[in-house]
Amino acid sequence: MSHTEADLVQLLHTGPFHLALRMALAVRGLPLQRVQHHLAHRGVKVGVTSLSYWQQGARRPQRPESMKAVRALEEVLQLPGDSLIRLLREDAASRAEVERPAARSYRSLVEASGVVEELLAELECPADGGLHTVGHQERVRIGAGRELLGRDSQQVVRAHRDGVDRYLAIHRGDPGCEPERVRVRAAENCRVGRVRRHAETGVLVAELLFDARLRAGDTFVFAYGFEDGTGGPSREYVRGFGFAGGQYVLQVRFDEAALPVRCRRFAQASTGAPRGGRAELTLNGRHRSVHVVEQGVRAGILGIEWDWS
Repeated sequence: MSHTEADLVQLLHTGPFHLALRMALAVRGLPLQRVQHHLAHRGVKVGVTSLSYWQQGARRPQRPESMKAVRALEEVLQLPGDSLIRLLREDAASRAEVERPAARSYRSLVEASGVVEELLAELECPADGGLHTVGHQERVRIGAGRELLGRDSQQVVRAHRDGVDRYLAIHRGDPGCEPERVRVRAAENCRVGRVRRHAETGVLVAELLFDARLRAGDTFVFAYGFEDGTGGPSREYVRGFGFAGGQYVLQVRFDEAALPVRCRRFAQASTGAPRGGRAELTLNGRHRSVHVVEQGVRAGILGIEWDWS
């Protein structure tokens, strides 16, 4: 797969740091040993292993000497000044908002993440799918039995390479969910392709085929939904973002027969990390719903949680 300067510019804008660094290395065509050599000429000592960890996201530069190396990397890779440093600061700020442990167990979240990766691999999905989300509006419906009835999504995306013709949508039901009974619905400008399910974790991945093959820079609007209703009582809705993006609007609507006593917005830096950025949400009495609007989504997790009593 070839990478372009436009791909690099996009990731330098949206992050996260490790993907921007990896893209810069690919676009400049520099192996890590060569990068290490250039850094040494600038009086900066950093191991190839550390560089590898940084571009994989396994470790983050934090110490003063590491930050000096990142500034030198911007020179070696011919990047705008402070472009990588800024991404590091934004990543750190998102991690600083954490407070209390997540409601769902760390083990269950990690298992689900691993299953998602396996299902995406089965469908031969590249790391970012070639799409950047410009806007995403999602409506979640909670039923009279406190169950997740379903959700509807409308997305606006922009392709950052030629030939993109699909999107992979992920659904994870609440405990007790039966993925084989969950129905995928293509609502606008797409059709349902292959679907993969994993019963133990309640995960479903659906391929949505576009009505057009996009070129780099093209925008596209499509809509889809999942009909569930198979799981136990729902207590939260979580949306994960592998990459930073545009505006995200999440609305959760409750049945009049089952209204929560309290609702909160929350954010997480990564799967299993403590939750932070909490804010109380007021239930709209007329429409029985709450919502959040995120103008510029960061990589990580965003959601709404609620208490039934």
